[in-house]
Amino acid sequence: MGNKKRVTIDGNTAAAHIAYAFSEVAAIYPITPSSPMGEFADSWASTGRKNLWGKKVEIMEMQSEAGAAGAVHGALSAGALTTTFTASQGLLLMIPNMHKIAGEMIPTVFHVSARSLAAQSLSIFGDHSDVMSCRNTGFAMTCANNVQETMDMSLVAHLATLEAQVPFLSFFDGFRTSHELQKVEEITYEDLKPLVNEEYVRRFRERAMRPEHPKLKVAAQNEDVYFQGRETVNPYYEAPPEMVQKYMDQVAALTGRAYHLFDYVGDPNATDIVIVMGSGADTFEWASDYLNEKGGKTGVLKVRLYRPFSAKHFVQAIPASVKRIAVLDRTKEPGSLGEPLYQDVITALSQMGRTDMKVIGGRFGLSSKDFTPSHAKAVYEHLAGKAFNNFTVGINDDVTNRSIPVNETINVSPKGVVSCMFWGLGSDGTVGANKNSIKIIGDNTDLNAQAYFSYDSKKSGGITVSHLRFGKSSLDMPWLIDHADFVACHNPAYIGRYDMLGPLKKGGVFLLNSQIPSEEVFEHLTREMQEQIIEKKIRFYNINALEISEKAGLGSRINTVMQAAFFKISEVLPEAEAIDLVKQYVKKTFIKKGEDIVKQNWAAIDGASDALHQVVIPAKITKSYEPARLIPADADDFAKNIMEPIMHLKGNDIPVSQMSFDGSLPTATAKFEKRGVAPFVPHWIAENCIQCNQCVQSCPHAAIRAKQIDPKDLEGAPETFKTLKSNTKNTRDLQFKIQVYTEDCQGCGVCIETCPSKVKSLEFSPIATEREAGEIVNAEFFEALPYDVLDGAPETSIKGLQFKQPLFEFSGACAGCGETPYVKMVSQICGDRMIVANATGCSSIYSGTFPTTPYTVRQSDGQGPAWGNSLFEDNAEYGLGMRLAVDSNREQLRIYIDQLFALGTTEALKSAIEKSLELWDESSDAANAAQKAVQAALGEAMAVANAEQKAVLVKIDELKDYFADKVVFIIGGDGWAYDIGYGGVDHVIASGRNVNILVLDTEVYSNTGGQASKSTPIAAVAKFANAGKELGKKNMGFMCMTYGHAYVASIALGSNRLHAQKALQEAVAWKGPSIIFCYSPCINHGMNMRFSQVEEKKAVEAGYWPLYRFNPSLEEGKKFSWDAKPISGSFQDFIKGEVRYTSLYKTNPENAEDLFAKAEADAHKRWSFFEKLGPLM
Repeated sequence: MGNKKRVTIDGNTAAAHIAYAFSEVAAIYPITPSSPMGEFADSWASTGRKNLWGKKVEIMEMQSEAGAAGAVHGALSAGALTTTFTASQGLLLMIPNMHKIAGEMIPTVFHVSARSLAAQSLSIFGDHSDVMSCRNTGFAMTCANNVQETMDMSLVAHLATLEAQVPFLSFFDGFRTSHELQKVEEITYEDLKPLVNEEYVRRFRERAMRPEHPKLKVAAQNEDVYFQGRETVNPYYEAPPEMVQKYMDQVAALTGRAYHLFDYVGDPNATDIVIVMGSGADTFEWASDYLNEKGGKTGVLKVRLYRPFSAKHFVQAIPASVKRIAVLDRTKEPGSLGEPLYQDVITALSQMGRTDMKVIGGRFGLSSKDFTPSHAKAVYEHLAGKAFNNFTVGINDDVTNRSIPVNETINVSPKGVVSCMFWGLGSDGTVGANKNSIKIIGDNTDLNAQAYFSYDSKKSGGITVSHLRFGKSSLDMPWLIDHADFVACHNPAYIGRYDMLGPLKKGGVFLLNSQIPSEEVFEHLTREMQEQIIEKKIRFYNINALEISEKAGLGSRINTVMQAAFFKISEVLPEAEAIDLVKQYVKKTFIKKGEDIVKQNWAAIDGASDALHQVVIPAKITKSYEPARLIPADADDFAKNIMEPIMHLKGNDIPVSQMSFDGSLPTATAKFEKRGVAPFVPHWIAENCIQCNQCVQSCPHAAIRAKQIDPKDLEGAPETFKTLKSNTKNTRDLQFKIQVYTEDCQGCGVCIETCPSKVKSLEFSPIATEREAGEIVNAEFFEALPYDVLDGAPETSIKGLQFKQPLFEFSGACAGCGETPYVKMVSQICGDRMIVANATGCSSIYSGTFPTTPYTVRQSDGQGPAWGNSLFEDNAEYGLGMRLAVDSNREQLRIYIDQLFALGTTEALKSAIEKSLELWDESSDAANAAQKAVQAALGEAMAVANAEQKAVLVKIDELKDYFADKVVFIIGGDGWAYDIGYGGVDHVIASGRNVNILVLDTEVYSNTGGQASKSTPIAAVAKFANAGKELGKKNMGFMCMTYGHAYVASIALGSNRLHAQKALQEAVAWKGPSIIFCYSPCINHGMNMRFSQVEEKKAVEAGYWPLYRFNPSLEEGKKFSWDAKPISGSFQDFIKGEVRYTSLYKTNPENAEDLFAKAEADAHKRWSFFEKLGPLM
């Protein structure tokens, strides 16, 4: 290798770098955590990067992973070197094509960032569940343990597949490797080219389907020859192990890094070894070295080629001295005799006659559960001790008692390695800044560098912890930092909630961002933190980063301030040099957003140094902060045993016995979180308020609410509880109150922008000020007051509906989210009788992530939405199945009712049932009340029934919740509805069944990071459309209208609030399928989310987003209602107010204006089409 190039990159980048070199076509579809591989390939292609043969790779985003696999199969068959990138459920969708590709012996490499499969729940994190589901496809499988190996093993796979004509699956651990940043040696394309044997490329081309050499790929074989056909491939699968080793040797000759099919490390005379694949192998190596230094005889066998599994090479790699083996699998196969790697090891040893060793199997690290050297040491101790099979490590299995104890916490980090932890809030820029920091260190010093980022499942408002290491030794340390030299807290709301100082070493540094004066800040820490600071002699620094970022115009994005403070304190580089580099990386990061953003960040960096203060630590503690308890003492077991530990990031300590066996959990739990993360929250100025309730409707988080209050209910109100006389026409002298829930508010400001009063009745106030003003107590008192007091305000009005209790509250969505106000409104319309099928995506993550959910229950009777998530692609069918079940159960109930009436029953029950039958087709409040009357009468009827009557009554009791109809809602984003789930959506609408489909249209795949969908308009820049989308948005609303029997609407809450509400209410009322397209601005659009609903208004005014309703219940010629006013705004001004459009000037400057003009023409053409549609429908 000529000049070695060192770069700081993650595993996805490493894999994509090699895949791009060897590919001519890539068919892709986004799925976490593999999406960045496709994004890099698309970005490189859009900027002209060439592969090994001097060609840009043709990138094609497909509608699903199944579609991507089909396109890969077709491209390979027609003679183009083709690849794809995927994970988890996406990989499962590719399996049918994988069998075909392997069956046709076509060379390719699929790059997989291995991830958990959805079982009792979805998880985006890493293990080997997905790749192990592919082991019978005929794909060869290679595994990499870290970022450097990901590049190297990807290269081996691409070289080997060309010679072997066996397709390869090259995998590495999702998140732990895919998203870990490491300083590695990049293999240049100039060095790669000589490794390729062009004869194998030519052979591949010659097998291509083309009319010049016509041939047929057999579609079907009968029972007489199929078996023989399968056996023809045997020689091809016997050859790859030697081929793979040959290319490993070539890579070693090029790079100096030696690999083998099975690499043994450890004591050459080891008695106890572990066999493992993936990042856990590096952890075991550190633990083995630690034990061997203390006299142990241990080792690790790293599996690099998993399929074909070469028993010969495997046994040769095991030292003759070995007496005991533990095989660790990062997956679980319920009902099996052992997990896959364990079974392969047992089989290989048996076939090769090595039966003189004890072999046990165990599981570790599912769903990226942190796996530490302490855990690895426990495995070796178990192997040398009890050594029972089918064990687990890293959890407490108190049900089947298969977990092994971890008796000691060890620190294997070499001297000179600096370990840093940064506690941030999603969207405050902490993660981005730390990615830049580690690149600055990696690219500008001789130090090795590593960074990994752990997240919770909230969207942009969640907690993030960045783990950075740097030093001269190896940093292949795939576990979270547990011994830190530096800890930074970027949000003071974390004080007392998380144990941030526990990992900090003696003499370490603690940096806090707070608005508290430095001379007072020590008193605002908990006593436990104060004691740790004194005992460990921790150096404590305080900085008001928020003040600096606001002064610079960055609002709450404090990342660059804290980054500058870190470099000043750490002294990893001279301060002036570090600040200059930070500014360079800031420019590189933010230049797409404009020069102004760059300059604002520079100003923030310059202000950091003077604002940083070292806190004087007192000799003794005089005053401490006492945080409020998160979970009340009278809470249920789930809240105490599950929610509370997880809220303190202690979820790893929860034993198996506390978990539900089927993944179900109670609702009404998000209200316990009380995160208090917003530095500023709205303050209600009562005297300015016009009592319109628009602020309540607009709130994405249900953190601001309105009630009408009976004066008698105000007895015992806090002194600070201020009300107004309600301006509705009522006979009870009702009072009116707007209440802000300060601890649940995200501080987005949407309500402030929405407020229409002449002088705003809402303004931002520091959260500390509002707490001191008694707003926490006020919110508690307000919450206990009755909801749904609608006197003088009908439910069909904005004001009236907003007096109803939202049954969707305090979600973990991004601050200012454009989606959640629609979901919240639906919950107010019909949440007490609603069943929800939710597609995987943003809405499933903020709605259903363990352990808390924003779906709640009605105060009056405990009813509320029942919610479920199946997969991404099948959500429409999942929801239709719910409708079928409800209808089936109600049909069965009618049969029992007829039987009961024939037998006779009490007059009370008969009368109640008859009332219910009158309302049988309704899901109204009246139908619900009638159902409750039936339920109340059942007990007495059973008590006096004879045996025959009782048998029927028991069955009616079984189905007693089906007297009232249910409202089925199918919810998801545009990526689901327009792309992967479109076939299902179309079929469900065509079925004519009574379901409601809510499409939260952000015009990108929001959950996976902003990739283009068929909803993405012309000229928008998105991932997989880096040079701007060139084709128009699917007119899905009109397509649905053509059926004639579906209610269809397009709404934008910020543009016409009553229109949006009316459309949703009409959709629920229609006894057939409905589909509502909701314009939902997203943080991926590159805009200030405070103005998300202002943006909705601008979108309609500019002719960008249409407003209409198609109601099949109306007479012919009047079914379609065009509800938008004439265009009054500038289309160009609108789109150029969002970075997703203006970034086109950076990514495709020569075509930007043409695409913008084309986008406007397309939008206005669609607008004109809808305007003229009414008479035709």
